[in-house]
Amino acid sequence: MHLWEARIVYNLTMAARMELLAVGATRLGIVLSDAQLDQFETYYHQLVQWNQRANLTNITEYAEVQTKHFLDSLTAHAAVGGIEPTWRVLDVGAGAGLPGLPLKIAFPDLELVLVESVRKKTGFLEQLQLELKIDGVEVLTERAESLAHHGDLRETQDIVLARGLARMPVLLEYTLPFCRMGGKVVAMKHSGPALDREVAGSAKALEVLGGKVSEIYRVDLPALTDNRVVVVVEKVGPTSQGYPRRTGIPAKRPL
Repeated sequence: MHLWEARIVYNLTMAARMELLAVGATRLGIVLSDAQLDQFETYYHQLVQWNQRANLTNITEYAEVQTKHFLDSLTAHAAVGGIEPTWRVLDVGAGAGLPGLPLKIAFPDLELVLVESVRKKTGFLEQLQLELKIDGVEVLTERAESLAHHGDLRETQDIVLARGLARMPVLLEYTLPFCRMGGKVVAMKHSGPALDREVAGSAKALEVLGGKVSEIYRVDLPALTDNRVVVVVEKVGPTSQGYPRRTGIPAKRPL
């Protein structure tokens, strides 16, 4: 290949690097720098590399990871009316780090806790943190049911994230105990009759745990057209020390 040909290929590659993510992020009011796009590029390659051993995701194609994973994660910013850069954020059932880590890349001053019970997945998250060279991230291999009773995390978080975690009544028991008063649970879902039933069936959980649905944000992005919504639940009252119940009970006997 001639030098001029190599330069053309290089320039085209750089132009296409995380392009779908960058364009979609601007629609959400987020401008990603070249350094941040480099971090997302590293994230993608680490995700694909670790996927077979840690079973992180069924989505590995470059364009789909940009939109269905990274951009989807950033919709939390719009759903809450703008993330404050110094908020404390906790991601329950973090899995491959979504949505917590994309938000941390976009807002580097966030204090982020990633909670995941599967050790292979937290091993990935720990390695990814090193590869991305980011501070202010804590990775915990633990169940939310027990961790939410720790005094340093309970009712201290500005935002608690949940993506693909559980049905709403169960999700709320896992997440609301971490929220400070006035803080928010951000649950990423898909709209439709099933979600309507979930939200309607959450009335008791909301009352018991001290929450109120404040927003159901409909994602309106050309790159995400599969009826995604973000359910935002505000913490309006304290959560009794009896919640969450011991491991396994919230899923077996939802509120």
